Amino acid sequence: MKFQLLVTLLPVVLPLVHGAPARRDTSNPGLRGSDSLVGYSPDNKGGSDSPPDIEYTLDPGQKDDPKIGSYLDFEKADNPQPIRGPTGADDPGPRNYYYDRINSDKLAPPGTDHGQTINAQWPMGMSHNRLGIDGAGWARQENTVVMPDATLMAGVDMRLAPAGYRELHWHVAAEWSLVLNGSCRIQAVNENGETFVDDLTAGDVWFFPPGVPHSIQALDDGVEFLLVFDDGDFSEDNTFLATEVFLHTPREVLSKNFGVDIAAFDKIPDDELYIFKGTPAPADIEKQNVTTTAGLVPHSRKYSYHFSEQPAHKVAGGSVKIVDPLTFPIASNFSAAIVTVHPGGMREIHWHPTSDEWTFFISGQGRATLFTAPNAATTFDYAGGDVGYFPKSNSHYIENTGDEDLVFVEVLQAPEFTALGQWIASTPKQIVADTLNLSEDTLKNLKTEKQFVVAGTSS
Repeated sequence: MKFQLLVTLLPVVLPLVHGAPARRDTSNPGLRGSDSLVGYSPDNKGGSDSPPDIEYTLDPGQKDDPKIGSYLDFEKADNPQPIRGPTGADDPGPRNYYYDRINSDKLAPPGTDHGQTINAQWPMGMSHNRLGIDGAGWARQENTVVMPDATLMAGVDMRLAPAGYRELHWHVAAEWSLVLNGSCRIQAVNENGETFVDDLTAGDVWFFPPGVPHSIQALDDGVEFLLVFDDGDFSEDNTFLATEVFLHTPREVLSKNFGVDIAAFDKIPDDELYIFKGTPAPADIEKQNVTTTAGLVPHSRKYSYHFSEQPAHKVAGGSVKIVDPLTFPIASNFSAAIVTVHPGGMREIHWHPTSDEWTFFISGQGRATLFTAPNAATTFDYAGGDVGYFPKSNSHYIENTGDEDLVFVEVLQAPEFTALGQWIASTPKQIVADTLNLSEDTLKNLKTEKQFVVAGTSS
């Protein structure tokens, strides 16, 4: 039987192995064409006497010199086109028109773009959303799975409904967080047995070192927060959960460990909880201020910083707020700035000499050009909910391209927040003039102090 089967298969297999033409399937003559369609034949029809009729109106900036690189507002364009000055050509499709409208600098990049940089943009809205139990919340993440070059930091956008929990857990990466809206109660116990509990509101920050078990519960108004981890490969799906520890430890061992009867564990959950609803937190935080003989976490190592109460440093084009280990010591390798840019303004051209920058756009819309040596440059468009990633020493700016304030948070892995943006103005004028051919009047207008945010004509 086996020999017969092999002989039956050989006429089919051998021609394929040796490159011979496959047998034509004649059972359905309408499914495939005839041999006459291969190559040239005077009977074949080709070409067209009527090119596609493409109707469109160019944005005014598309008529400028491409190197001017004006922002192109395609939001209301019926048929945006990949054209700048004499470069590009019309596009009859197929296309994703919605994506083209919100990413004009990808469809019609400035003439100053060149080559290929890393992909420095990821919309959290394109991340898979992990939904909690019984309407308790959700979480979506950005890591190297979706941004392969963002190797040093990853992020999570998480929402907890009122009384919703992020289950008791810990992880091998450090966790830095900014509360985006609402309020929550955080709790932790460190390796010394010192305990911590605090209530945070929109604009506040927390930090948990690797291995420190903690939980988060939303208060009456629910909460949404941003999590940043010091590992680009980090995944929320790989955290150490209390439920999983109990589920995968023999109950006899649990009984011995906690000094209770085995039956005490009969009702532990059958699966992880991750995000779930629980008993609302008591209004009086002192009722949850559990202490041990080790006492509370010392002030110098507390896990929260009430960033919302810190006044912003106002500049002509907006404002900047900085938190780093100089004021929040426990977050020893995390520095961050919340930047507000008024319409028409921009976060000045800068780079960070010792750290990559992980940026989350909170509201508004903007664009940034990432420049990578020796001559690669790519311009990206951003909106609220997007992640930007700029490797260390790669220069970039962030320009407000909308008609409302652009707000974003820059996160660095550094013991102090620094940004090198004074270079040209602080270099002897003769050297700059010889190098860049700038006029004396232009050189006089350069500012030697960090601007952080540069005002636009409409600011």
